[in-house]
Amino acid sequence: MSETASKFIAKSTIKAADLDHRRTINFNIGKYNAKVPEGKQQFTQLMTARERAKNVKWRALETLDQQLEEFELQFTRRGGKVIWAENAQQACDEILKICQAKNCKTLVKSKSMVTEEIHLNDMLEKNGIESVETDLGEYIQQLDGEAPYHIVTPAMHKSKEDVAKLFAEKLGTDPKATPEQLTLVARKILREKYLQAEVGVTGANFILADVGGIAVTENEGNARLSCAFPKTHIVVVGIEKVLPSINDLGLFWPLLATYGTGQQVTVYNSIVLGPRQTNEKDGPEEMIVILLDNGRTNILKNPATRESLYCIRCGACLNACPVYKNIGGHSYGATYSGPIGKVITPHLNHLDEYKHLSYASSLCGNCTEVCPVRINLHELLLENRYESVAQGYSSFAERMAWKVWKQASMSRKMMNMGSSKIKNFVLNNFVKEWKKHHGELQFPEKSFNQLWREKNSN
Repeated sequence: MSETASKFIAKSTIKAADLDHRRTINFNIGKYNAKVPEGKQQFTQLMTARERAKNVKWRALETLDQQLEEFELQFTRRGGKVIWAENAQQACDEILKICQAKNCKTLVKSKSMVTEEIHLNDMLEKNGIESVETDLGEYIQQLDGEAPYHIVTPAMHKSKEDVAKLFAEKLGTDPKATPEQLTLVARKILREKYLQAEVGVTGANFILADVGGIAVTENEGNARLSCAFPKTHIVVVGIEKVLPSINDLGLFWPLLATYGTGQQVTVYNSIVLGPRQTNEKDGPEEMIVILLDNGRTNILKNPATRESLYCIRCGACLNACPVYKNIGGHSYGATYSGPIGKVITPHLNHLDEYKHLSYASSLCGNCTEVCPVRINLHELLLENRYESVAQGYSSFAERMAWKVWKQASMSRKMMNMGSSKIKNFVLNNFVKEWKKHHGELQFPEKSFNQLWREKNSN
């Protein structure tokens, strides 16, 4: 077992027994579940909309090279710059190079999972650059020294009392301050950071190939401020986020809002086409888009797993997953948690090191049911399991155990051999991993086919 798998089991075991954590998560996800049906009412034919979205993403991924080249052509025409980064190190090196050229001391960053993926904040801190998270949830997590807990709501696991205590410790506020008061404190601090920052960093929900723009959707306006206030705007985005046309946003923005937060549409929806033009009054003087691969082409080249790149990062599968709701986002030990994280993390990193994530699933299919672009997540989890075995990432003992089990289960004579007491003794004393988290196995005294024969013998 890898060290990563051992840590996952240890963390998830502790968190699954934490009843306070479970109450907080169930409360917050309960509010989400109450809102999503309201958002869905805007669609007269929801399933058709989801199928259309899946087809758009299919076309975008099947022609990804053409779409990205078209984006670069259109974006550079307006004075923007595109950098292609093969991995996280290359992306960080390019960002550091830009920051050093601008004598950057303070950088503001809007919510972006891809910058978490490349560990941008850690790199900047090591090089003496202050990187400030401007999304309130991300800001809370940064103050607490924690990674985001959830793709959409980074501080979902914290109650309002937890946040008040954190602000009191870090910012000297009243421990009994209300959420409104705490928000105003954060707002005042962050507004100053926008004015000081030389560089702003954002992600992008979508890349628009035909117009050479990025689309950002948010509820706080922090991404707009991160784009417009600093003189230099850097966008870090995964290559899979491309959409062929700006017209596709009419479908994807409502789907993302509904499945992400239960809204009909999020509060701020922006399309940024490049740096400030001569006839424009605001915007950055320089804009750079970093197109990040970092393992995505590993997924793209595999027809069986390519579908996972359709993900629009709405977080719906996390909210639906019974495993996620019990063990929480931090137990996964990866940037992306929940069902989509279990599917893509082994391919973005190393299959041998992260294959255990694909086994941490009940395979109930609820994640597939709620996915707005209809990714067959539970089937992709099975595909990951198959690939890990096919590539030799399983022990000899495990392979032999499954071989014996297969032979026995396919032979009626072998299944009927021995009494139920013998079977119970063998399995409960030799299959020790099962008993760590389950009760003892109890075989019935008679097998199904024996009962069937007795019933129909007359």
